[in-house]
Amino acid sequence: MNVIDKYTLDLRIDRALKMPMYLQIRQRFKTAIEQGHLRAGDRVPAVRVLATELNLARGTVEMAYRLLTDEGYLVVRGAAGTVVSPSLPQSVLKPRIAAPDRSPAAIIDHDGLAPRPLQLGLPALDAFPRKVWNRLVAHRLRGSEPARLSYPDPAGYRHLRERIATYLGLSRGVVCLPEQVFITNGLRTTLEVILSSLSRAGDGFWFEDPGYILARPFLQNAAVKLVPVPVDQHGIMVEQGERLSPNAKFAMVTPSHQSPIGVTLSLERRMALLDWADRAGGWIIEDDYDSEFRYQGRPLPALKSLDRNDRVIYSGTFSKVMFPGLRLAYMVAPMSAVARFQAAVNDLNPGCPYLFQAGVADFMAQGHFSRHLKKMRLLYEKRRAVTQRAFLQVLGDRLRIDLQPGGLHMLGTLADHEDDVMLAERARAAGLALRPLSRWYLNAKPRQGLLFGFANIIDENDALRLALTLKQAWRQPGG
Repeated sequence: MNVIDKYTLDLRIDRALKMPMYLQIRQRFKTAIEQGHLRAGDRVPAVRVLATELNLARGTVEMAYRLLTDEGYLVVRGAAGTVVSPSLPQSVLKPRIAAPDRSPAAIIDHDGLAPRPLQLGLPALDAFPRKVWNRLVAHRLRGSEPARLSYPDPAGYRHLRERIATYLGLSRGVVCLPEQVFITNGLRTTLEVILSSLSRAGDGFWFEDPGYILARPFLQNAAVKLVPVPVDQHGIMVEQGERLSPNAKFAMVTPSHQSPIGVTLSLERRMALLDWADRAGGWIIEDDYDSEFRYQGRPLPALKSLDRNDRVIYSGTFSKVMFPGLRLAYMVAPMSAVARFQAAVNDLNPGCPYLFQAGVADFMAQGHFSRHLKKMRLLYEKRRAVTQRAFLQVLGDRLRIDLQPGGLHMLGTLADHEDDVMLAERARAAGLALRPLSRWYLNAKPRQGLLFGFANIIDENDALRLALTLKQAWRQPGG
């Protein structure tokens, strides 16, 4: 039997309402039970305790409890206290909510529980060196001086900013100073800081079509004008962007591994994009989310490495190269805008936890980061080959998988007559976290396909099991 902490329930009384206070308490409990916050068998606060907390007479709370007991919501069990009735009908216990929203932003895979098989955006959680990481963080925790218990620097832990600047210069060709590096807790915060620093209401914002689905809702609600720009086999079509919105102030791109279709932005397009930014006085946001994992040749230099006019804002993350539970990302601000970025993070960003930032800085400084990346490139190359082979063996009559040079996800292309949304929903009902490609489009004609991660598929048996599960799900009526 769970004991409900009074602080987890919204039992506040509004003394301005004409409704008697005992009826307000009754309604609060009924709502908590109906919405699932209180479950059958949970013990509610004692009358005396709740009366003291709400600064009410005991008789007021007793009256509310008596009504709830008479209506069958509560049961009095003597010394064991008062509990939510175990015999309430399911129609009362289930939350009374509307049908789930099937818009792109409504389907969230990361719910704090164990990740679903084939989930996008996850590195190999089984292969992360947890013992090394735990040792580094424990060392920092034991040695933290009192100053580290204060508020963190909104711009980020200095030593981590230094390590990132060094790493980017060596591996991505991005030459920057630590002062240009700002630590955030994810792409959304990065975009908030960028727009707060550089944008004005109504600024045009080029967005790849199809483009990163989880950034889209934020940008659609921001004070910018979203301009979907088509993507082909060479990446974003810069000429189309100039035709649609020549005076746009921003272009957000994923040049190393386009999200979602996986192509690489060609050198010709890269130079055209940089030329546009220089002429228009625009800013390019380079989302370099998983470029470390390239399986054909060395990782490509970043677009930022070609930037001679300081127009590119580089964005990276530790979610793909370490693990997403860190909630650590970073950006490199143009030198000319560092002061504006500093002012923005002071206003918007309360700072990321020191402990994890210091742990990552140590992880990099001691060489664990580079060794981990090298190990993961080899592991992912094997796992993606195994996954492609198993899925084509089982589902090759409906799914075509063309491997791209890098990345942590695959695109399974479907025939035009297929319904990728319906097939993804069938897969989700079977416990698999596939995403329909068509949902990633805005204005361009959508292709039918399925996106899925492969980094956590351990071996061929695991891949065959998942492929067979998917095939069985598609055999259901309507699949």
